[in-house]
Amino acid sequence: MERGDEPTSVVRRMSDLLAAFGPTDTALGVNELTRRTGIPKATVSRLVKEMEGVGFLERRGVKVGLGLRLFELGERASRRRSVREVALPFLADLREATRQTVHLAILDGTEVVYVEILPGRDAPWLPSGVGGRLPAHATGVGKALLAGAPPQVIGDVLAAGLVRVGPRTITAPGPLVRQLRRIASSGIAYEHEESAPGVACVASAVRVDDGPPVAAVSASGWIGKVDIRRVGPAVHTTALSITRALTNGEGPSRRR
Repeated sequence: MERGDEPTSVVRRMSDLLAAFGPTDTALGVNELTRRTGIPKATVSRLVKEMEGVGFLERRGVKVGLGLRLFELGERASRRRSVREVALPFLADLREATRQTVHLAILDGTEVVYVEILPGRDAPWLPSGVGGRLPAHATGVGKALLAGAPPQVIGDVLAAGLVRVGPRTITAPGPLVRQLRRIASSGIAYEHEESAPGVACVASAVRVDDGPPVAAVSASGWIGKVDIRRVGPAVHTTALSITRALTNGEGPSRRR
């Protein structure tokens, strides 16, 4: 095995060990972990010891179970779901007010991941789908998220290359950077056929405290049938409302 391949191999094997625990398993021994994963017993023993040391596994007699550290990390990851749950009633109001397709997305590396989509009436075909990904630079939600992201994130996007997705995708670094500056100032991002033909979109980021945006919301429709400049303030207000709800710890049950 190449030395440079070792970290990936270790991570994959750790993942396999954690995945070996089924829904009803509270603890497993080294022999059973070896059988379920196909990893050599000596390697399993070494990894189990190391994973115990960082709290991913915990000793239960001669066996090991999933550790508290995994629960802590899972709670952090669940915040993305919490954003969706808090945002959902606001997204529904936005769709009702605009009659357009409403999106909620998060930034993952150089791409956006769509966590909720509420289709509007007579909605155009959109390349987005719940759980789907698109390059951040080619979407309204992506540009809204990038405008508030650390410089390193924008650098990563530029380094990855600005691939063309729609007829008018921005593929040159200069115009994209200048547009992100304007978005950072106004709080509203516009898209015209950058993600798909005939589609117009307006987006705004959801921010909590002074950190990078945690999500972005958008409204999309047919060019010529929706004036996104008029829809923009409603999208921006929705993003601000979600921000306030997250900041105040408000959930859907408290709002309604």
